[in-house]
Parts: sequence; C-alpha cells; structure tokens
Amino acid sequence: MRMSPHSLSITQVLAYGAIIVTLSMGIRHGFGLWLQPITQAQGWTRETFAMAMAIQNLVWGFSGIFAGMVADLFGAFRVIVVGSVLYALGLLGMAYAHTPLQFALGTGVLIGMAQAGTTYAVIYGVIGRNVAAEKRSWAMGVAAAVGSFGQFLMVPTEGFLIGSIGWQQALVVLGLASLLMIPMAWGLREPGFGGASAAPREQSITQALREAFQYPSFQLLMAGYFVCGFQVVFIGVHMPSYLKDKGLSPQVASYALALIGLFNVLGTYAAGALGQHLPRRHILAFIYLARAVAIAVFLWVPLSSVSVYVFSAVMGVLWLSTVPPTNATVAQIFGVAHLSMLGGFVFFSHQIGSFMGVWLGGYLYDKTGSYDIVWTIAIALGVAAALINLPVNESAIARTPPNRTQPA
Repeated sequence: MRMSPHSLSITQVLAYGAIIVTLSMGIRHGFGLWLQPITQAQGWTRETFAMAMAIQNLVWGFSGIFAGMVADLFGAFRVIVVGSVLYALGLLGMAYAHTPLQFALGTGVLIGMAQAGTTYAVIYGVIGRNVAAEKRSWAMGVAAAVGSFGQFLMVPTEGFLIGSIGWQQALVVLGLASLLMIPMAWGLREPGFGGASAAPREQSITQALREAFQYPSFQLLMAGYFVCGFQVVFIGVHMPSYLKDKGLSPQVASYALALIGLFNVLGTYAAGALGQHLPRRHILAFIYLARAVAIAVFLWVPLSSVSVYVFSAVMGVLWLSTVPPTNATVAQIFGVAHLSMLGGFVFFSHQIGSFMGVWLGGYLYDKTGSYDIVWTIAIALGVAAALINLPVNESAIARTPPNRTQPA
C-alpha cells in the first residue's frame, strides 16, 4: 500500500497514539487495586465488583465494533474525544455509586464504551492508514510498548493515590486525567476525513464483514483472542486479592502489576518487531503456550514475593504481545480500509473472554473460597490457543470483480 503524501508522520502517530493508550490502558490496568477497598466500603461481594468489570469488558468489546466503524469512516479524532468524556463520567460513577446497579452502569457501561474509543482498535486503525505495510507491525509494537511503559508508571501512581487521598478521590483524579486524551486526539486528525476516508475503499461494510467471517483464519484469530482476554483480565483484576488472601502485602500486588506493565514494554515491542520477519502465527502460538507454562509453574512453586515478581515479569513479556501480531495479521489479510472495524470484531471476541475470566474469578471464588479452578482453566485455554493459531493463513486475500471477494 502506498501512503498518501498527506498522511500523518510516523512520529506524530506513535507519539499521540501512545499517550492516549497510556492513559486509557494505564487507568484500566490498575482497577484490581480497587476491588477490596470498594467491596469492603460498600459491603459488596467480590462477585459484585467482578460482574461490573465483566460488563465493562463486554461493553468495551461490543462498542469497539461501532467505534471502529465510525473511526474508519470519519477518522479517529471524534471517537477519541467522545471516549475521553465517557471515561471521566464513568470514573466519577465508579467513585460515587451507592448500589451495585449504579456501579455496573458507571464502571461497566460508561467506562466500557470509553475504552472502545480510546484503545488499540482505534489507534491501530490510524497506524494502519498512515504507516507503510513494511513498517506496520513494528509501529504497532512501538505504540503498544510505549503505552505499556505508561501502564508501568500508572499502576504505582494509582496505588499511591488510593493510599494518600482515599479510593474515591483517587478515582476523581483519574477522571480528570482521562480528559487529557482530548488534546492528544487533536494530533491524530487525519487529512481526508470529513466524511470520506483517506484509505481506498474497495468494499462496503457489509462486503468486508461477509468476507472476513467466511474466512477461516479470521475465525481462528478471534478464537485465540478469546483466550488472551480470559487470561489477562482474570489475572489483572483478581491477582491482587489472590495475593492478599495468601498473606502477602498490598504493596506486592501493586509492584506485581507494575512489573507486568514494565515487561509488557519489552514483549509488545519484540512481538511487533519480530512480526516483520517471522510468521505471526508462530509468534502467537508461542505466546499462548508460554503463558500456560508460566501459570503452571507459578502455581507449582512455593508462593513468595520473589515468585510473584518473577511470574509478573514473565507474564508482562507475554501480556499484550498478542496485540501487534494479531492486528498486523488482520491488516495483512484484509487491508486497512476497514481495519478498525475488523479489529473491533476480533477484540470483541477478546472481551467475551475477558468477561468470562473476570466473572468466573469472582463467581467461583465466592462459591469455593479459591481461585484454583480458574487458574486451571487459564492453563488449558493457553494450550488450546497455541494450537488454534498455528493454521492461520497470513497471506493477503485475493479479490476479484464484481464481488471483489473469492469464496473462502
């Protein structure tokens, strides 16, 4: 694909995109730190908190489809601005909800919609439209890596805010911080988006969807991404409470989440860079299998702060390293004209997995007093996802007139 002479520069796309991802994903990355303060203050069960987080992930995934459609048609700027405002409102709702329903509406619905418009599907759409194919996987890795470093900085900041000003006021501060995404979005305004896309449109939305869902490799990518969501959201939300249940201090959990964010910088950059040279299906299979092994070893060895930090570092390398190769593969197969939308559908599968992981964690803990069953499920799913990704065909799909698609 030849880029338009009016395309945004790589530096501009990566700088503003990474800051937006840092704020959006960084705030979300620390939500597990609020599980016990909120449930203890409100007298709620862990399942109540987990259900709101599960709704958030499901709404995020579902809304991401439509956020992607709008971004593909009209550019990312408007979508990010709306998402930023919704994020601020959702965090205020999370802080001042008095009932589980209010909490689910703020934490689940509003923040879920906000994340749909301020995270990877929309940002990667901008990258896909403005970065040449030979650098696209690398650029996606860079954006994810810089955003991950921001997550590393955000989690201890959130822990400090909770400890110094209380969990409610900490959420208010984060709500104000989320509005900083609006001026960053200004830097991602794409020339040619005022009602018409700068990317060449060979297909309608309906044709693009029909083509994708009839293509087996798209289905395999969606299935693998389901597992990614299950694993990372279960760990991100429930590990702080799991560690506290085992007698470790809250600081260990904060440091653990921060280490995940720090080592995620290395993992996402490496996955994006390697995706320019190695089959991405092999990269994805390795990531999922390595996650299963890492979880199994973590549960097998005696639990200590050292074992937690080692596990967090390893999982950090594998945390969001699935994102660049998955999105780059979608772009390689189908092109970039509908990339945000198709990436939104793949991510919706991820969020269904996230819903199951975070909800099952709370539900089975309340039923059994333990997270053991969910840890075991996460291991089994990791092995399954490794096998699922191996048959993915990464070649660009052939299109012929008049329908512009060949039967899959």
